[in-house]
Amino acid sequence: MYKLILADDEEDVREGLLQLIDWESLGLRVADTAENGKEAMELMEKHLPDIVVTDIQMPFMNGLELSEWIRSTYPATKIIILTGYEEFEYAQKAIRLGIDEYVLKPFSAAELAASLRKVKEGIDEERAAKENVQLLTEHYRKNLPILQNLFLSSLVSRRLTRNEIREKSRHYELNLEGEGYMVSVMRIDPLPALGDKEGSKAASGSSPSLRETNDMQLQLFAVFNIADEIVGRNPRDHVFIHHDEIVLLSVFESADIEDTVAATLDLLEEIRFSVERYLKLTITLGAGSAVTGIGEVFSSYQEALRALDYRLLYGGNKVIWINDVENRQTVPFVFDEMKEKELIRCLKVGSDRELAELLDELFSGLVDSRISSQDFQVYLLMMLTAVIKAAQDVHQDLDKLFGDGSSFLGQVTKLSHAAEAKRWFSGICLKLKHRVASERQTGYGKLVEEAKDYIQRHYGETDISISKVCKQLHISTGYFSNIFKKETKMTFVNYLMSVRMDAARELLRTTDLKAFEIAERVGFADPNYFSFCFRKKFGISPKEYRGGARTV
Repeated sequence: MYKLILADDEEDVREGLLQLIDWESLGLRVADTAENGKEAMELMEKHLPDIVVTDIQMPFMNGLELSEWIRSTYPATKIIILTGYEEFEYAQKAIRLGIDEYVLKPFSAAELAASLRKVKEGIDEERAAKENVQLLTEHYRKNLPILQNLFLSSLVSRRLTRNEIREKSRHYELNLEGEGYMVSVMRIDPLPALGDKEGSKAASGSSPSLRETNDMQLQLFAVFNIADEIVGRNPRDHVFIHHDEIVLLSVFESADIEDTVAATLDLLEEIRFSVERYLKLTITLGAGSAVTGIGEVFSSYQEALRALDYRLLYGGNKVIWINDVENRQTVPFVFDEMKEKELIRCLKVGSDRELAELLDELFSGLVDSRISSQDFQVYLLMMLTAVIKAAQDVHQDLDKLFGDGSSFLGQVTKLSHAAEAKRWFSGICLKLKHRVASERQTGYGKLVEEAKDYIQRHYGETDISISKVCKQLHISTGYFSNIFKKETKMTFVNYLMSVRMDAARELLRTTDLKAFEIAERVGFADPNYFSFCFRKKFGISPKEYRGGARTV
């Protein structure tokens, strides 16, 4: 059901159209009616209609002026013009405005209904072309496995932010929430040359085995099927093809990493055995170490590839875990440019939850680590540098942030372990973030108060507008409109009208000025429109109010 506004200065025309036309059968609903163009303009903001039916000749603002405003402000709205023969000199301008339909007076309800039906069908066609939801959904579902595979490939190929991973996981219907992660890579071993005996079997016409086909893509697909079937017992794990290799992303539900890693290595051994048994192929499986953050699976994948390189030393047809072949005391902690930008973003505009999750990820490589205290302090200082950048961007006092008169460098040297450092660093980040949010909210209130003050001083000017106020405040109209409406619970136009009406009421009560003089003082160029707005606001005319009916 599409919404419609009907604008005509003749009440009998409005009432007649409302009664004579079966709006519901047309798929339309009359949201409101207007007596003139200015009233219709105000109703547009309130109802956001799909169609406006307007007469040309109306007081205060005619139909073409209204249409021109609609075209510039709500270009998607359809417009039907009601016009007479004597008004046809407006036709050229109407054509330039792109009016959707014209109905020539005098007209019947059936003629207007035909035009409405035509415009409504046009809207239907536009929406069908843009929003064929069923077709898009079917296409999306059909391609979802491909999209999932591409995303999982990107997850192990490069570092992605936590927000990007969360958003894409939701879109691609992948559950990647877990206590730990581990990446393994399966690579088909090179085939030895076939002996004379095997070659003679193939030449005799018997069906060649998968091993004998030498079709790498077919072999890869067969190995993938076996791995997918075995891994499918745990729906949280994901197996996919990446760069002609099969990758397993293991998602651990338990925080007991040691047991879950052991279970994953047993799973890999089962896949290796099944491939050799059923396909007569051998594969080597490289496994990376477990990581606690989904954003770190890239590191585990790199380790799995490095584990596969040890096939040259240990031979193929094995499961090789990187922790078994490399004696590593610590996993290198990296605070790169991407993580720095994400931390600064969270401090400025992120939620408390986003900041907490990022800090968990940043400190996951440090908590309980065995790196030297010197390296530990270097890593922490790198993160503190990002906090200082964010604080300077928003003009925050560093002394107040880190403690009055205290050197933050001195505080870093006093931290004894990673858990303590995380608590201290998290406290600083939350303090900065909350100060930024508080000052932003205070700034919004100050901005609105400045706008109100400007309106109070200039409401008597007929050309006062939101653009003029924004120019005075040096901000964009879109930004200001959202803030003003949020702070005052009303639009700029409604607030200005309220100020003008209150001022007019006070002048009527305290002065002997004539109505047209008061209209001029409160910013109305047209005394009749002033009277119309006053009656609409207070329910009585200016004359009646002054005459004693001062009940408003």
